[in-house]
Amino acid sequence: METAGEPLKVQEAAAHKVRSVRAVGTRAVLAELSGTQDVLALQALLREKPLPGQQDVLAAAETVLVTADSPASARRIAARLLQLDLTAPVQLDGELVVIDTVYDGEDLAEVGRLTGLGVEGVIAAHSGQVWTVAFAGFAPGFGYMVGENQQLEVPRRSSPRTAVPAGSVALAGNYSAVYPRRSPGGWQLIGRTNARMWDLDREQPALAAPGHRVQFRQVRDEVTLAAEPAEGSAAPAVATSAESAGSTPEPAAGQDTAAGQDIPLGQDIASGLRIVAPGLQSLVEDLGRHGHSGLGVSAAGALDRASLRRANRLVGNAPSAAVIETVAGGLKIRAVGDQVLAVTGAPSDLDIESAPDSSGGTWHRAVPMAAPFALLAGETLRVGAPQSGFRSYLAVRGGVNVAPVLGSRSTDTMSGIGPAPLAAGQLVAAGAEAESGVVGAPELQPDYPGTGVTVLDVVPGPRADWFDQAALDSFAAQEWEVGTQSNRVGMRLAGTPLQRTRQGELPSEGTVAGALQVPPEGLPVLFLADHPITGGYPVIAVVVDSQLDLAAQVPIGGRIRFRWAEAATENAAPDEEVSN
Repeated sequence: METAGEPLKVQEAAAHKVRSVRAVGTRAVLAELSGTQDVLALQALLREKPLPGQQDVLAAAETVLVTADSPASARRIAARLLQLDLTAPVQLDGELVVIDTVYDGEDLAEVGRLTGLGVEGVIAAHSGQVWTVAFAGFAPGFGYMVGENQQLEVPRRSSPRTAVPAGSVALAGNYSAVYPRRSPGGWQLIGRTNARMWDLDREQPALAAPGHRVQFRQVRDEVTLAAEPAEGSAAPAVATSAESAGSTPEPAAGQDTAAGQDIPLGQDIASGLRIVAPGLQSLVEDLGRHGHSGLGVSAAGALDRASLRRANRLVGNAPSAAVIETVAGGLKIRAVGDQVLAVTGAPSDLDIESAPDSSGGTWHRAVPMAAPFALLAGETLRVGAPQSGFRSYLAVRGGVNVAPVLGSRSTDTMSGIGPAPLAAGQLVAAGAEAESGVVGAPELQPDYPGTGVTVLDVVPGPRADWFDQAALDSFAAQEWEVGTQSNRVGMRLAGTPLQRTRQGELPSEGTVAGALQVPPEGLPVLFLADHPITGGYPVIAVVVDSQLDLAAQVPIGGRIRFRWAEAATENAAPDEEVSN
């Protein structure tokens, strides 16, 4: 393998330990460290020797988030993290990736001025060192790279761009990165590349994953085609136009063509469902893709997990089979072949229209929620507007059959991974994931949020200390209204703004579904399943995991009040910071 400088090492030092551990909800903990080298060391140790109950590890600028399989495991992990010794040298000698780069970014001259290096000096400093991908975040394939020196340390732009082109090579703070797709961003742009940083057709979708080393190679014009090394070759991974295939056009809004999961409208399916009308939004969801946060990918999956499991149980599917999640009613589907269905979640009227008879006539019949029923070939089911709640789940016996991406069939609206939102005329295949020879008996459903106030239990967040007691009291005392801009990424809440006691930026750190981030304007955002895996705003509180399903059913315009949970709630991990 080509080398271009020594691999990044964590040097021995007496202070190389976890400084403190903070609870993040009831099933995750946040380890705080002294700097990037300790972050890399802890990340490497936890990946090499996972702690009992550890599910995932997410490194960030100065922290490592560890998620656990239970609150009890989270408590044990918190205690164990404080005992770990990070003084042993950890060598990060991952694969070397060479990225051909045209240095003509809009901020190149400004970076030259800020660093005092000038344009040529910036190019020489950026391309003349080896960068190491410390962690991923913001978007799949977006790797935060640390260099061998601090020559190129620059602040983010004072005014972020609303759209940064895919392939932009950028700097911010001590990091460099390449934007994998068109997105908003506040980093300083110094160049561009045709390298495809994220490609689901590759065995390793991220071209530069945590632990990889990266060399930026200056080219004077458009990146030229280069042959890929032969299989088994020791040559580095070279990102050229061979990776990007001439650069794919940007996908339409709400669809990621790289995922390739949309079923063509005219495809012939022997057994399944035709979408007559998708309603406001209908998506394919299962229980999510866990364990990929290191690649910048959130779990996604059904927002109301209990309703998904109930629907699958009723039709005899495996609990994790894919279903259709639909919002606010309006979904109409027609059976292609005889099907067995069940609808759970927000209670709605379910009406079946028969196929036309010989005279062209049709008739209707009603079917109940939370009970299996047959939808015969040619019959059409309409899901009415919810009487309470917000999301409904339609299961078909055998499961919705689309190709899995990273082990899940779920649509992730934040990253664009998974199948596109369902469209009128589309045919969706029924699979073969039934695990029982019989369907289930009708089940009782819980009460769903309506026009009243929904109370959600929360535990203090890892950055509750950014707020004084008056702000904490205001957070729990008032009723928050779910705003119209809410979606599967997060619920935007309207109310009396909360005042911070600390100013400035919080270095990006890992977060979880249920986290309540407070941006500078003081109005909380409740993260849901498609949330970004890292965030830079303080988290004042976290909804306990068992109530996330309830939170997902609060409709637009609904009201929420947060209640501080007792210490015994869900055997929660310690609420307070633990320090060495």
